[in-house]
Amino acid sequence: MVSADDVQRVFLQAMLSRGVLSENLAKLLWARSVEVVKAADEHVDIQYTGSDTSWDAFVAKVNKSLDALDLGFRLVQDELTGKKMYVLANLKDDEVAQLATDYTAGEIAFFKAVVEQIMLAPREAYSVSSLAALREVSQVKPTMSKSQAEDVLTSLVANGWLLKSKRGRYSLSVRTQLELQPYLKNTYPDEILECTICQEMVTKGFACHTPNCKVRVHTYCFTQTRKHRSSCPACNIDWPRNGSTPLLSVGEDAAKQGDDQRRRAKHTPQSDDDSDEEEEADTSQEQEQEQPKRSQRTRTGKVLRMEVGEDNEDGKDEGNDDDDDESLKKSQPSRRSSRK
Repeated sequence: MVSADDVQRVFLQAMLSRGVLSENLAKLLWARSVEVVKAADEHVDIQYTGSDTSWDAFVAKVNKSLDALDLGFRLVQDELTGKKMYVLANLKDDEVAQLATDYTAGEIAFFKAVVEQIMLAPREAYSVSSLAALREVSQVKPTMSKSQAEDVLTSLVANGWLLKSKRGRYSLSVRTQLELQPYLKNTYPDEILECTICQEMVTKGFACHTPNCKVRVHTYCFTQTRKHRSSCPACNIDWPRNGSTPLLSVGEDAAKQGDDQRRRAKHTPQSDDDSDEEEEADTSQEQEQEQPKRSQRTRTGKVLRMEVGEDNEDGKDEGNDDDDDESLKKSQPSRRSSRK
């Protein structure tokens, strides 16, 4: 028997095939779902007006039905444009559970290896070249050919897990940032940047150019904030009207030639111990052989970072700047900087 609840079932079926879609498209799918159900039974009572209030009520109902499945229909914003997007997200803290339905264990391991290189990219570039991404196949077991890895990367982009720019660099999508947020924060706590304006994770945007200033902002947050204030909310240095020099880039514009020549590994206490043991062994061996010079060794187990500070649409009135400044200063994130 047809009922009003069938609207959300039809809607979720359409959503499952996409994963991520714009707010406008989500509302269009909602309207189409209503039409489908009414076509099956024109007498069914459906509370639909097309208003924002009606949409909010529908979203709340959808999320209530998803609670038991540990899923959520979440609203996010594109880091560059501020465009509102909806994501059907896994809410479990079990790393990459959602990927397990579409990818093999080896493919998930490859994805996680690529994510690691993105998170550990120097200069807060949060991106990796195609060649560097494919190089990660050597870290995956069971083994995977480069052609297979290329297919996996193409699939990850198509399914909204990764973004690929015109320059051929891979970065995190809004879906990955939302669904894997607990995993990212637990695994890479020192690499997480938060936007000073909206307090969400930022991998594309700007950094204040004042040395040791911790302010980092999304591109769209900068655009909105700059409309009603002309200086950094923390250090008060003048900012350019557009996102340009002397502001520093966060994201692939910060990447420099040669950054991807070697892979990076997450710093762990164990990697330090291993490196120290290797150095002690080298010293002993060199003393026995009476070699005057000690060979330089590269610590492969850690990422070197300089210890420096770091790191919605409608702006507030200029008269509230003092209150805003105080709250923004308190909200500044702290992390290790990968800038050089």
